Amino acid sequence: MSQRRMDGARGDDAHADGDRAGENRTPASQAPESRPAGTDADRGSADTPRPTRNPAPPPQPKAAPAPGPDSDSDPASDSDPASDPDLDPAPKPASPSRPRKRRILRLLGALLALLLLPLLTAETALRINYTGDPAPGTRTRHRDALWLGHAWVDGRKTDRDVEALARRLRDTGIRDLYVHSGPLEHDGTLPASAYRKARWFTDAVHRELPGVRVQAWLGDVLATETPDGLRLERAATRTAILASTRAVLDAGFQGAHFDLEPLHSGDRNYLALLDDLRDLTHARGAVLSVAAHQIDPLPALHSLAGTATGHPKWWSQAYFGQVARRVDQIAVMSYDTMQPTQGLYGGYVAQQTSLALEVTPDGTDLLMGLPFYHENRFGHWAHAETVPAAVRGVRLGLSRTDAGRARFGVALYVDFAATEADWRAYRDGWAATSPTAS
Repeated sequence: MSQRRMDGARGDDAHADGDRAGENRTPASQAPESRPAGTDADRGSADTPRPTRNPAPPPQPKAAPAPGPDSDSDPASDSDPASDPDLDPAPKPASPSRPRKRRILRLLGALLALLLLPLLTAETALRINYTGDPAPGTRTRHRDALWLGHAWVDGRKTDRDVEALARRLRDTGIRDLYVHSGPLEHDGTLPASAYRKARWFTDAVHRELPGVRVQAWLGDVLATETPDGLRLERAATRTAILASTRAVLDAGFQGAHFDLEPLHSGDRNYLALLDDLRDLTHARGAVLSVAAHQIDPLPALHSLAGTATGHPKWWSQAYFGQVARRVDQIAVMSYDTMQPTQGLYGGYVAQQTSLALEVTPDGTDLLMGLPFYHENRFGHWAHAETVPAAVRGVRLGLSRTDAGRARFGVALYVDFAATEADWRAYRDGWAATSPTAS
């Protein structure tokens, strides 16, 4: 999820009861140079013949003959065809700029067609990808997760809230809770005041929901596209992140869930951080999980987007696999896709599910994100990115790629923005495990 939405999770006190609100001047043309007075143009040049002293009178024009009595012609019109209103005037020569403009317009049209053709082809493929029926049994594996807002660990929630949450989650496939406990400072540190009620919350969850794990959701904006942010290339910053992770594990969390954005495909410093975090969490018997960017829906699209806009958005499939091999869980943020209809969005999710399954090791939990929020803004249309479309897309991708995979699930974003319709779509479409469910 974007950092703006992470900030929403951090500051959801305005939604304490669950309401929610990772662009010459043409220089003036020079006036024509004026000719100074007294030049040859005024007094005649040396090459211009001078008039003689007794010039011959100029020839007189012949008078036009008078029309005969039987003539219907008009002398004026005979001598000057242009004065005849019945005659078409001579055609004006075409402006030399018009053919050039037409050529430019044709060229622009051809370039636009070249740009739109791959897009239209890809969108058509996505819509086709949404057709068909999911395979029987492509339902929850009881490895699902839920992103929770910051109110659960800063003192705003009570035992009664935990009991209500437990009633909501019982008999679903949710096993992990990612509770927002940051954000990290830009130097990688984390003040203990950010999660001061962590011990209370983890104990309450274990009491009400035995077997459900609570992970600290930590994130920050990376300085990859702006001057400000967390810089993973600094060894001191990565060391501070490790220290922050130790602190949240000491506070009672059973794992650490990282969401660092915007994270560009191929970032080696991120991989180095994950290697160190894996050693730390495994030594403590804890879980390491990450929120992951989407995978290139077209080959090398992240490179093209990065060159054109400076924001690559996607990861290469190979880089996604490198990240997945370093963690216990990887949750794809399969929303904010810019798709305008449910059919296209569902087909996109099906494609993302297949791409992720192809490179995620069997020993890593792969979770596909569900949009439990309803903002309308660039990149996300609430009428298109719906939970039913996402669930169907997940099931179709799972059916076509690895229908029997055990370490697979969905991740729900986010608790304080979810509606009853979202929860019902999750239960009916994914969490239901009755023998007749397909």
